Amino acid sequence: MARCAALKPDGTPCARIVESSQKYCYAHDTRHQEARSRAASKAARSKPRRELQALRKQASKLYDEVCSGEVEPKAGAVLTQITNTQARLLELERKLKETEELEERLEALEQAQQ
Repeated sequence: MARCAALKPDGTPCARIVESSQKYCYAHDTRHQEARSRAASKAARSKPRRELQALRKQASKLYDEVCSGEVEPKAGAVLTQITNTQARLLELERKLKETEELEERLEALEQAQQ
């Protein structure tokens, strides 16, 4: 069985098995670079979704705790402000990533046009 001919970032050889007609595995084959990039981009976008779900759970739990008297309303108000700040930071992070991706795409288009 043939092994991938590429080296990993730490300098060790890739141990993945490839078909006899192939030289590189999927992770190292340059023909799949764009697909890998799209998949990585999609994975990066899913992180804020998980963080948003966590914030939603926090807010729901806080609501229940204020209603049950476990947390004082004043403390609940402060915690809600903190949760809102976290949500705004997530939105800013999303916008920044989106802007960076658009800048990269624009740069690629400009280079291709030249």
